[in-house]
Amino acid sequence: MELELVTIGTELLLGFTLDTNGAEIGRALAAQGIRLTRRTSVPDRADDIREAVGAALRRTGAVLTTGGLGPTHDDVTKQTVAGLFGTPVVFDEALWQALLERYARYRRTPTANNRSQAEIPQGAVVLPNRWGSAPGLWLEGAAGLAIMLPGVPGEMRNLLHHEVLPRLSERTRAAVGVIRSGTIRTTGIAESALAERLGDIEARLAPLTLAYLPGVTSVDLRVTAWHLPAAEAEARVSEALGLLEAGAGEFAYGRGDTDLAAVLLAEARRRGCRIGVAESCTGGLVGGRITAVPGSSDVFVGGIIAYADEIKREVLGVGAATIGAHGAVSEPVAVEMAHGAAARLGADVTVAVTGIAGPDGGTAEKPVGLVCFGFHVRGHQDSMQRVLFGDREEIRARASQFALFEVYRRLRSLPD
Repeated sequence: MELELVTIGTELLLGFTLDTNGAEIGRALAAQGIRLTRRTSVPDRADDIREAVGAALRRTGAVLTTGGLGPTHDDVTKQTVAGLFGTPVVFDEALWQALLERYARYRRTPTANNRSQAEIPQGAVVLPNRWGSAPGLWLEGAAGLAIMLPGVPGEMRNLLHHEVLPRLSERTRAAVGVIRSGTIRTTGIAESALAERLGDIEARLAPLTLAYLPGVTSVDLRVTAWHLPAAEAEARVSEALGLLEAGAGEFAYGRGDTDLAAVLLAEARRRGCRIGVAESCTGGLVGGRITAVPGSSDVFVGGIIAYADEIKREVLGVGAATIGAHGAVSEPVAVEMAHGAAARLGADVTVAVTGIAGPDGGTAEKPVGLVCFGFHVRGHQDSMQRVLFGDREEIRARASQFALFEVYRRLRSLPD
C-alpha cells in the first residue's frame, strides 16, 4: 500500500513549529510495510489544502493529514476534505455529548466554537481522541481514503498507534513484505570521502538501498529493505550493517541513534578512566554532551571553561610565555590546557579546545574556524588542529564532536 502525508499548519512553513509528526508517521508506516511516497506541508488555507489533498488522492488513492481539526476559524481541514469527497459536514450529537463529558471531567466550559469539533463529514468514521478534544476522522469514498488526525504531536501519536495503524493493518494483511531500515553512524570523514572509501558497496547491498545522510557533525549511512518478508528483511539489514561498519572502519562509532558521548563513556568505563575537559571556544559544549548521558558521573569528573587568557593562566596553569609566543589559539596552549585540567581535576584523560568560532577574530594565519585540540591520556600528551567550516554554531558543534571522537580513538588505542 502507498500513502501520502499532508501536514497542515502555517506555523510549520514559518518555521515556528518543527514537524515531528512527519517523522513519527514515516517510521510507523514503514514498520507495517506501507510506503509513504510523499510529504507535503501547506498553510491553513482551504485552497492549498484542497490542492495538496486532491493531488495526493489522485496519485495514490490514500492520504493522511495532520492539523486543522481544531475549533478556530483557520481549522478548515475536514470541511475542505469533505468537499473533495462530495459529502456534507454534519453535526454529530453523540460526539458532542462525549466532548461535553470530557470538558466536565476537567471542570471546563466549552465555548460556542467548540461545537465545530462535533461536526464531521457525513459517512466518516470517528476515531475517538482520548487524549484531546479534536477527534480523528476516517473517510472513504469514490475519491479514495482520507485519514485526518489532529496536529498536536501527543494526540496524533496516540491516534496513529491506537486507531489508525490497526485499521491499516487489516487492509494490508494480505500484502507480503515490510520495510526495514538500519543506520551506521560515522564521524570524522566527509560524505564524499566516505563514499569513495565504500566503493561499489551499493551493488553488494542490492536489493537493499543505501542513503548517505550528512549532518553538521556526522554522516549516517542508512540501509533499507523494501517489501520483503519480515525475517528476510531483518537478516538482510543486519548483514548490510556489518558490511557498512567494516567499510567505514575507524570512522564508524555506532548503530541506530547511538550518541558519540555515550560510546566514549562506555569505553572510558571499560578502561577505568576518569575524564575531564578544558574548553575555550566551545564554552562547555563538550562537557554538556557528556553529562547529557545518564550515568556519566561515574566517569566524568568535571570541566573548566577557560575563555579569557587569565583563566587559562591562573586556573589551568598555561604559561604566559606560551600564550605570548604562540597565541591563545595554538596547539602549545591546548596541550598546556589539557595538562592543567588533568592536574586540577584529577582526571586520567582530558581534552582541551581553543579556537576561533567567528564570525570575527580571524586572520590570514589563523582564520575563522581554526580550532586547536590538546589531549592528556594517562600521562601522554599530544595535540591537533583543524580548520572547521560553517557559522559560529556549526564550528562549535563540529569542534565538540571532533574532541569527543579523538578522545574515543585514543582510548581505543590503549593496551587492554
